Amino acid sequence: MRFKFLKISLISGLLALAHTAQATIVLFETNVGNFEVNLFDMHTPATVENFLNYVEDGSYDNTFIHRLAKDFVIQGGGFAYDPDLAIPDKIRLTPHIEKNKSVVNEPVLSNRRGTIAMAKVANNPNSATSEWFFNLTNNSANLDYQNGGFTVFGQVSEEGLEILDEINKLSIVSPGGAFTHMPVLNYTAEDYRNNVPITDEHRVMIHRITVVDDDPHTAADLKPVFAVKQSSGKKKKGGAPGGELLLIALACAATRRLIAK
Repeated sequence: MRFKFLKISLISGLLALAHTAQATIVLFETNVGNFEVNLFDMHTPATVENFLNYVEDGSYDNTFIHRLAKDFVIQGGGFAYDPDLAIPDKIRLTPHIEKNKSVVNEPVLSNRRGTIAMAKVANNPNSATSEWFFNLTNNSANLDYQNGGFTVFGQVSEEGLEILDEINKLSIVSPGGAFTHMPVLNYTAEDYRNNVPITDEHRVMIHRITVVDDDPHTAADLKPVFAVKQSSGKKKKGGAPGGELLLIALACAATRRLIAK
């Protein structure tokens, strides 16, 4: 009986350990506030390494949030600000930042509110490069399964959640190209009709992302939620239309209508 109790205790301890996380901490510096993100080094090592390579190269410096799907996701990591392409009808010409080799998909953790995950090409699970998105709500029912599952590789701080919620309230413009749902600050529909330049004062700018603690054991008490695998032979219902390169296939497209303000 004692042996059985010890065995159960050992198994319980291992299960508890399996649900903890190790995390390098990075700081997002933006024009709407700064916040930290804990990266799940232990659970998604290839994805974290890929993200940190862009961070260390300064690839995310002076980039902007190019897509807001209200109450769904906030997406960035793809485009740098160019003042010469600030006029609405020229924004579509903004080139993508230089991309590294795509990273293997690691769909271990669940797309819950406040997590950061990799964007990728539709119908290609192992196509993630530089772009990422923040989940504004619990998107596990769709994003844990679509396109092989979207790789969650970090969790924002409580302050970060508040900032993401503020971004979610912003108005949206649609200059075209990859920018069909771009959030803007202090920019009106009349400004847009008059072709007023959308400068770095109007975009949600990522000034820089830096590592503030490179010890992967910093936040060992984190307990991310694991994605639940579907049983074989069952497919998740809900459409996932194609789109621009590296844009997330929207979950439940038939029922979720995104309206630019």
